[in-house]
Amino acid sequence: MNIMVKIRINASVATGLLVIQTIFLLVLYSRQNNHFSGTDGKEKVHLLILSSWRSGSSFVGQIFSQHPDVFYLMEPAWHVWVTMFQNSAKVLHMAVRDLVRSVFLCDMSVFDSYMPKERNISSLFQWAVSRALCTVPACKSFPRDEIINETACKTLCGKYPFYITEQVCNTYSHVVIKEVRFFDLKVLYPLLTDPSLNLKIVHLVRDPRAVAKSREQSKKSLTRDNGIVLNTNGTKVDDIKYEVVQEICRSHVQIYETAAYKTPSFLKDRYMLVRYEDVVRDPLQEISEMYRFAQLKPTNKLEKWIYNITHGQSSGNEKEAFTITSRNAVNVSQAWRNVLPFQKVKHIQDVCKGAMNMLGYRLVDSEAEQKDLNMEVVLPRRQYQFSWL
Repeated sequence: MNIMVKIRINASVATGLLVIQTIFLLVLYSRQNNHFSGTDGKEKVHLLILSSWRSGSSFVGQIFSQHPDVFYLMEPAWHVWVTMFQNSAKVLHMAVRDLVRSVFLCDMSVFDSYMPKERNISSLFQWAVSRALCTVPACKSFPRDEIINETACKTLCGKYPFYITEQVCNTYSHVVIKEVRFFDLKVLYPLLTDPSLNLKIVHLVRDPRAVAKSREQSKKSLTRDNGIVLNTNGTKVDDIKYEVVQEICRSHVQIYETAAYKTPSFLKDRYMLVRYEDVVRDPLQEISEMYRFAQLKPTNKLEKWIYNITHGQSSGNEKEAFTITSRNAVNVSQAWRNVLPFQKVKHIQDVCKGAMNMLGYRLVDSEAEQKDLNMEVVLPRRQYQFSWL
């Protein structure tokens, strides 16, 4: 027999055995967790981390992703925006919402509209940051409670068939999605009133000056999204005038005002406002509060990982848009004070003044105040800051 034919046959056999082994593990986990797999979805918890680009949402997403009870996807609506990039964010809201709903219900057929027919797990945007897709039963290389290294996951887990994501999702008690493509809380009302969902929302915000500084360092990866936010009919945009930052600030005001002052009954106990700066200053306490809100319990392994990831020596390299590395998180959160020229700071404050006042970020009136790290620019957390509305 031709040597190449033998190799192909052996590869096919190996793939078949891998699929059979994966299916066996899925059946085993499904039986162990069948009380999470009801068709009405009410026994699951569905959590949406609602944020904007460069606001620390990848880090907060990892806090949930690394929990052994969580099936996590990072920005699945990226696929919608890439496919339909000539539309505006407002026009795409419905498609994004429908995709998010389907993922919460573990119905991954929704990706048929945005992916080629032949695909595997690695076809998902940033799939390797999901611990659930890098551990059994999705990938046999790592145990379910392992803290996952993204590089190792990419090396060992990316070739499993895509349909496994749906089956794996059904073995978890919590489905968590991090998304940056909603600009209006009212768009989510159909999900909050959907009887098949048990939806909670963590609304993550960050000092707009720090957001702007981080966006400048990652600007090449944001130009297409900028165009969608500013409705440029597919033209990529370098946000030199902070117009996108202004839209982000407006959306945070709208979301918070709707939740805090126009609170519909179905939002009670299902919305939580979180400031990134509070998280990095007291991570174990703040993350404990988020877990409690999400009906999760921290593990010793997770607490150790969280401490190490926020107390490193590095100041962080934010040019890598989604990379989570050990760093001094408090220093990173204040880096804008030494990096941004005061005129840029003043411009950002002008376009985001309302959001900054509402969310507890103090304006600086001079370069001297900006550089004076003894002057606190993140005001003490008000009572509403962690209220569950």
